[in-house]
Amino acid sequence: MSEQSDRVRFQLVNGLLRQLHLERLNQRFNPRLVLALFNLVNGGLSIALIATVALVTQQAFIFPSLGATAFLLFYLPLAEASSPRNVLCGHLIGALAGLLSLYLTGLQDAPAAMLVGVDWARVIAAGLSLGLTSALMALFRVAHPPAGATALIVSLGLMPHPAQLPVLMCAVSLLVVQALVINRLAGIAYPLWRARPARAGAGRPVTPG
Repeated sequence: MSEQSDRVRFQLVNGLLRQLHLERLNQRFNPRLVLALFNLVNGGLSIALIATVALVTQQAFIFPSLGATAFLLFYLPLAEASSPRNVLCGHLIGALAGLLSLYLTGLQDAPAAMLVGVDWARVIAAGLSLGLTSALMALFRVAHPPAGATALIVSLGLMPHPAQLPVLMCAVSLLVVQALVINRLAGIAYPLWRARPARAGAGRPVTPG
């Protein structure tokens, strides 16, 4: 990772430590150790919060690709892939591509691949879902790598019902809101919607919007 990305990450942690009046932690311990501890606590709490909502509502608010999204939001908050636009649109594209692949291959009512194994129809569904997700994210400039995992989660039959799509997007939205609150609290200009291109000659490819 670039030196500037490291500065942003340390700024995030330092800002939160100031808010909590715990600045002495950076004086007593290696800053990278403090950063690792921050990611341990914040990443765990973010997923635990969504899992709690899932427990209370008995809805599928928790799914594996959220873990990768949480890492991006709190470790690389100013990356273009971490902006709310990319996160929300990326996961939406992945979920829709997964659903479409299920219907095109006639697997919409089939048991999950984890239960019955993989056949040629499932191979086609998985490949089609990931290919469509990658193409559409590139076409609309909303790259978010964890969305590829969302496409596979759906096309492999783990979340095969259209009624689960609003629940999935609510979970993603909760994570984005938490990222906005935590990053802004720390003084990081996490964008409200999208990152904008840097000015000519700037060292970073994108800056927050």
